[in-house]
This record gives sequence, structure tokens and C-alpha cells, in this order.
Amino acid sequence: MNNEQQHALLRKMAQLMKSGLETQTEPFPETEKEFAAILEQLRKLEPNDLEGKMVISGFVDHPYGPDRQRCMECMYYLVHREWCDLPELAVPVDADWWCRLWRI
Repeated sequence: MNNEQQHALLRKMAQLMKSGLETQTEPFPETEKEFAAILEQLRKLEPNDLEGKMVISGFVDHPYGPDRQRCMECMYYLVHREWCDLPELAVPVDADWWCRLWRI
């Protein structure tokens, strides 16, 4: 994916959230088993099912929870690419977004 395509996808995701896309922010996976179950749901999606990925992973366009977690502090966030490197997601993300697959 080139830089222009990545930015277009980022804008599309931002618009979906701004338009009220309801995502599954809860329950947050507390165990590896719960985390793996969400990954399994994502693997069943078509690779280009952007909305499905966003819904299942619980994307929101702002920091989340009492600790105000955000993509910027997630272990899967690639700072210089503004990218989520979790293979089941592999999408551009804004540093201030969050999803329930967040890991430190």
C-alpha cells in the first residue's frame, strides 16, 4: 500500500467513526484466550472488510478508558508509518485512536 492509499484508508476509517459506526469496545480481553478469540473472529473476515475489522476490534477515534489508552502506546503501533502492525488488522491508525486489542 502506498502512502496515498494509506492516507485515503485512514480518512475513510475516521469518517466511519465520525458517522457513528458502532464498534465492540467491550468486553476488553483480559486473558490471552479472550484476545485469541477476537483474533479468530478477525481471521474469518475477508481481508478487505474494513468495517468488520473496525467493529470487531472496537475502534474508537479517541483515547479510551480510565487510563485514556490510545494507539500511540500500543505495542502494535508503528509510529513512523501510523500503522497497526497486528497482522489480523494491518490498517493505518491515528495515534489518538484506540481498539480493544490494545497491548502494552
